[in-house]
Amino acid sequence: MASRSFFPAVLWGLCAILVIALSFSLLASLFLTFTSYTEESIRWLIMGVAFLSMFIGGFMSGAKAKAKGLMAGALTALLFSMLTFLVQFLGYNELFTTSQYAFHGGYLLLAALGGIIGVNLTSNSSSNY
Repeated sequence: MASRSFFPAVLWGLCAILVIALSFSLLASLFLTFTSYTEESIRWLIMGVAFLSMFIGGFMSGAKAKAKGLMAGALTALLFSMLTFLVQFLGYNELFTTSQYAFHGGYLLLAALGGIIGVNLTSNSSSNY
């Protein structure tokens, strides 16, 4: 595998995460605006979508990379975590809390798992028997 195909694959996964997160944020904000629900009442839904988007982003990066899915998914999650940290630190002058480190650890595990599955599913479907 050439490194030329690895880093664009990671960026595809990162873009997928951001598109899913921004789309869900828009839908959730509209839902919260026009109903009497609060953020706390849909906390589990928000968390589930966050973990699902990390898995999908890792899956896409592994599928595009076609090799080293663990590394592709993990790098995707690390880039997302770094981007989140930079926005939080530079924009709000706050560091990660202990619970945020736990969430980002979960993101790393799910994106790496998604990368592994993405490589294996695309490798099996593209081979000729």
